[in-house]
Amino acid sequence: MAPSWSLSGALKGMFSRATIDESTWEDLEDALLAADFGPDIADAVVEELRANVAKYRTTDPADLKRMLRESLEERLAKLDPTLRLTARPAVVLVVGVNGVGKTTTIGKFARFLVGYGRSVVVGAADTFRAAAVEQLATWAERGGAEIVRPQQQGQDPASVAFQTVERAQREGIDIAIIDTAGRLQTKSGLMDELSKIRRVIEKQTEIAEVLLVLDATTGQNGLAQAEAFIEHAGVTGLVLTKLDGSAKGGFVLAVQEKTGIPIKLVGQGEGIGDLTGFTPHVFVQGLVG
Repeated sequence: MAPSWSLSGALKGMFSRATIDESTWEDLEDALLAADFGPDIADAVVEELRANVAKYRTTDPADLKRMLRESLEERLAKLDPTLRLTARPAVVLVVGVNGVGKTTTIGKFARFLVGYGRSVVVGAADTFRAAAVEQLATWAERGGAEIVRPQQQGQDPASVAFQTVERAQREGIDIAIIDTAGRLQTKSGLMDELSKIRRVIEKQTEIAEVLLVLDATTGQNGLAQAEAFIEHAGVTGLVLTKLDGSAKGGFVLAVQEKTGIPIKLVGQGEGIGDLTGFTPHVFVQGLVG
């Protein structure tokens, strides 16, 4: 369902005015805040654009729209969104709190990779929830991937990760995606578990990517929940789910600037094919219009 408010819709009215005046700047800042850029980034973008408008002595809103696109694209492009999956097998750990769409994201990521001709095996290393294994199996199948399940409920997650990588090596599978728990009794217990999984895998091969899944609709709160993963899990890339691309689009820039970690994948729908690589130029076109 399309959002009732969108940044591109709000900007359309603003940029169709006859000239740039003080109300333009107020409305632009309000629109950026409503799109979840956060006050610091909204202020910085507006100040930069004010300076450019003065420098080029323009009063044409079409110029301002172009400058806004260029400013956002330049900020988003500071970090490299390229997935580093050249190793064979390329091992990807997927981390994040429960409820962000981690399981569905893994299925969609598998489909994304299969679409590029890669073979994929998924490891169900979130062994603490039986339902998680079944759900992951369903999504892996939909994504065209093999799956390695725990041999018994509550099996050591690191041993499932080991078996997944072992199978990828044995069968010549290109990419192994390992699901991990999003919640245990204690945060330190969860991070210890992730550290153990990492150690076990790294005895077999290098880890290509550690992808942190964030729910874009939760904005800054979701980021706060995920800070332990950023601090302890060696995260190399972000995956934003439930991103309608316009109502909360500013969170994309806010989260990248706050963490210093590149966004590598974005999910913009519920379907199996609704996960794509992140391209700043394309994203800003959709965001600004």
